[in-house]
Amino acid sequence: MDRNVSVGFDERLLDELVRAAQLASPAELPEVLDRYAHAMGWGRAVVYLVDIQQRLLVPFTEGEPELELDTSLAGWAYRTDSLRMEETPSGGLKVWLPLADGAELLGVVELNMSTLDGLKLRRCRTVALLLAQIITSKRTYSDTIAQRMRTRPMHLPTEMVRAFLPPRSIGTGQVVSTGVLEPAYELGGDAFDHAFTEDVLHAAVLDGMGHDLASGLATSVAMAGCRNARRSGADLTTLVGTMDEALATWLPEQFCTGVFTQLHMPTGVLRWSNCGHPPPLLIRRHRLLQDALERPPEPPLGLPAGLAGTARQVHDVGLEPGDRIVLYTDGVVESRDETGEEFGLERFTEYIIRSTAAGQSAPEALRLLILAILEHQHNELSDDATILMFEWQPPGP
Repeated sequence: MDRNVSVGFDERLLDELVRAAQLASPAELPEVLDRYAHAMGWGRAVVYLVDIQQRLLVPFTEGEPELELDTSLAGWAYRTDSLRMEETPSGGLKVWLPLADGAELLGVVELNMSTLDGLKLRRCRTVALLLAQIITSKRTYSDTIAQRMRTRPMHLPTEMVRAFLPPRSIGTGQVVSTGVLEPAYELGGDAFDHAFTEDVLHAAVLDGMGHDLASGLATSVAMAGCRNARRSGADLTTLVGTMDEALATWLPEQFCTGVFTQLHMPTGVLRWSNCGHPPPLLIRRHRLLQDALERPPEPPLGLPAGLAGTARQVHDVGLEPGDRIVLYTDGVVESRDETGEEFGLERFTEYIIRSTAAGQSAPEALRLLILAILEHQHNELSDDATILMFEWQPPGP
């Protein structure tokens, strides 16, 4: 077949894939992809989504096995955000491509073919990118995708808080922000949030008082107040005040702590307000800058300024390229093993520093860190453990 004719045929197939995928229900998506892959001569295509604890790659298609994230070649493709291949017993190639929507990794897609050249590889990458965006758009209204990403039932308070959570990772060419939280299915009142408004990254971590539906409700009200103020263009002082008033008005018996940050991405100026929470950490050039962001303590959220006795304080500091800011809840460092030994702040920060020095991405560093915290406590956390980390890396001149 003439090369121009072949390219035109492939483009028509790709156009048909996009149109069919947009019209398909989430449950029909694997069949649409598989039909396209066979038409392209790629053989079988299988989509795997990462579970919410980032331990398994769960097949979207029934009958396929789950894959361990830390031991499989598919898991390697996910963890490194790169293509991986292996030869099949029949002499063909099994190709694993990560499904990434911006900074967020969703899973991998498996493609099977007899040979792979540069043109095929570009087409495969294009399909993986389109597929990730389609999955992202459909999961906002698809319980099918949510079900695939869970390995066991979820408690009601957790369902409520998770409904408010943003994507696990977001990013631009200047900054990447990523968060993790456990226990994934039995959360109490912990949550994280991050979002962009023009040239500012907003990032926050909250910890509701208690470990029940009421604490989750308090956190949800605080997050709603935060987003409402942020989307109205409020400054940081007004934003925190909005959350104080919302909790004091609607849930006067509930409080939560939190740290709320705003990073001006062009300049690296970081502004933050700490409401009764552990101070943020600043990691620079593979070391923790002790107490760099520690300021006098303030009351938790839920006390209006008149009752708190003082106005909320907003602080600022200039970051350097490559700086990582870490927000966390006390359940991270206070988790204890069977001997009573705490995981501790030193071990916590050392883990992040070693991961940074090893060249691991921020999402992979936090994935491994939260697994280490769970292992320290034999997967039985006595309190929620939430971490959010963002890295400022502006482009060079």
